[in-house]
Amino acid sequence: MATTTSAGERAAQTPSLPDRVRIFVLGAGFAGLGAAIKLDEAGERDFLVVDKGDSVGGTWRDNTYPGAACDVPSQLYSFSFAPNTEWSRSFSPQPEIHAYLQRVAEESGVLDRFRFGVTVEDASWDEQDRVWQVTTSAGTVTADVLISGSGGLSEPKLPEIKGIEEFTGEIFHSARWNHDYDLTGKRVAVIGTGASAIQIVPEIAPKVAHLDVYQRTAPWVIPRNDRTYTRLERLAFRHLPFVQKAYRRAIYWGREAYVPGFTLQPKLAAPARAMGLANIAKGISDPALREAVTPHYQIGCKRILISNTYYPALDRDNVDLVTDGIVEVTPTGVVTADGTEREIDCLIVATGFYTTDQPIAHHVKGRDGRTLADVWAEHGMASYKGTTTAGFPNLFQIVGANTGLGHSSMVFIIESQIAYILSALEQMKQRDIVAVEPTPQAQAAWNADLQRRMRRTVWSTGGCASWYLDEHGRNTTLWPRSTFAFRALLRRFDLEKYVVTTASDAPATKEQIAS
Repeated sequence: MATTTSAGERAAQTPSLPDRVRIFVLGAGFAGLGAAIKLDEAGERDFLVVDKGDSVGGTWRDNTYPGAACDVPSQLYSFSFAPNTEWSRSFSPQPEIHAYLQRVAEESGVLDRFRFGVTVEDASWDEQDRVWQVTTSAGTVTADVLISGSGGLSEPKLPEIKGIEEFTGEIFHSARWNHDYDLTGKRVAVIGTGASAIQIVPEIAPKVAHLDVYQRTAPWVIPRNDRTYTRLERLAFRHLPFVQKAYRRAIYWGREAYVPGFTLQPKLAAPARAMGLANIAKGISDPALREAVTPHYQIGCKRILISNTYYPALDRDNVDLVTDGIVEVTPTGVVTADGTEREIDCLIVATGFYTTDQPIAHHVKGRDGRTLADVWAEHGMASYKGTTTAGFPNLFQIVGANTGLGHSSMVFIIESQIAYILSALEQMKQRDIVAVEPTPQAQAAWNADLQRRMRRTVWSTGGCASWYLDEHGRNTTLWPRSTFAFRALLRRFDLEKYVVTTASDAPATKEQIAS
């Protein structure tokens, strides 16, 4: 018998939001949580964090597929101000990362200003009152400052394949895994060979009857030097903090060693290429399959993946790698360009996320009423220091344009941007500033320099097409320099590069006019 919920019960279940806050934060992943903690520490306690999910975690809350784990070492993939002494492995699995974020949130004392199960539907800048009007599924909130921490890996991207809506079997995206569906003994297809797919395939291959893996472009996959931490190491992490700091520092500089090979001279990445080829030779016995998985572009042009188990999984008798392009999905199978139809029970889509066309951009409107998406549609995603955008006063975006990394931890970038935002808020408070936005000239100069540097990187010269590039062929995703250079450039909020409105400059508010 179906149950009904009364209006009163529904109201009780709906999170209550304040009518007004000084700072509205969108997203409760690493970015939103980190921002909340640092805002609180800085004395900026009048803030609200909303998230459509049911807990903190963001990407690490939503991606629960089999084998989900980080491809950045654990010691570097955590807040510098909240080290985790309980990592079990050198590369942490998804449940541990999510549990870490939950623990940090609980211990920080900021969760009273978080609201979960709330979707942001629209955010518009009110030029008259110099505030953001944020419309959510739980009501409208007025805020002086809007911080977006929604990230670039938040909205799954589905492939545009003829007939996919007509498939009658089970279908789901890797980021929305259906744990109620038992894959045992099923005929399964995985579309995609990116970071998620290479973790999923080894986990499900032993239990399915047959697995087809559809590869458009072979990725470079190097060994995953993962191991369980010893009891002695874990004791040292708990009781000797300098040991964990030393691990973190060594990993950081080891990762930075990849930068010259990406941004200056691709030949410097030869050792990584050799590791990738050795990984193929070790994991696959069939010469034809080895050839099919060998990339024909420079390593680093697309995201470098890490796995010790992906190639052996492809080498199994019940697994086929399919390199012919998909032309359509029928109600019961997948048809490729050679005319072959492969019958399946389940279709798993591992085709990534909207990175160069971030969904939140379609819901944020600036001074002239245009959305970020409208503005970026002209020339591609572009901001100043990946954090602020001309025409969008008091909007700060964490993990914005050209802040992504191909080698190290995004948490380092996130903390750098949070420091920049805190510096901005402090200067606004000291100088009685009500609105800031970068000058068009500063933003244009910043992006011209980015794209000039980008031309010599492996992402532009490596001979591949990747999700790093937008529809204009510009790399608006990655940062083309070292992470320490990024941190240095964002150490101080450079007010001289901004259009500034002080309280005396601002027009009278509606309340002031009424009085």
